[in-house]
Amino acid sequence: EVQLVQSGGGLVQAGGSLRLSCAASGFTSDDYAIGWFRQVPGKEREGVSCISSNADSTYNADSVKDRFTTSTDNAKNTVYLQMNSLKPEDTAVYYCAALRGNKGVMSIRTPNGYDYWGQGTQVTVSS
Repeated sequence: EVQLVQSGGGLVQAGGSLRLSCAASGFTSDDYAIGWFRQVPGKEREGVSCISSNADSTYNADSVKDRFTTSTDNAKNTVYLQMNSLKPEDTAVYYCAALRGNKGVMSIRTPNGYDYWGQGTQVTVSS
């Protein structure tokens, strides 16, 4: 059974840091692009930080550049989203997702087409 299990998240003050984890099982994460997305009520899900299966292509939204970083631990089949200098506008439900195949940046940055999704985790940044 294919699963993406997320952990991390929670409540943090502005300027603080959080790390989200996304543990993959049932497939090898290095065959898939991994994307982090977020969504707030009433808005579409947006790409935050995404990396292609061979790590040649990466995408980071302008709103999180120089603050958020995606990294992978292939031995643990786990992907991380390190979030620094958090702002209240980063408050959202964050999702990780996996997209099969070696895709370019235009494919990995959009939530459409992703094959598997994590359960989502709430991140709340207080001012």
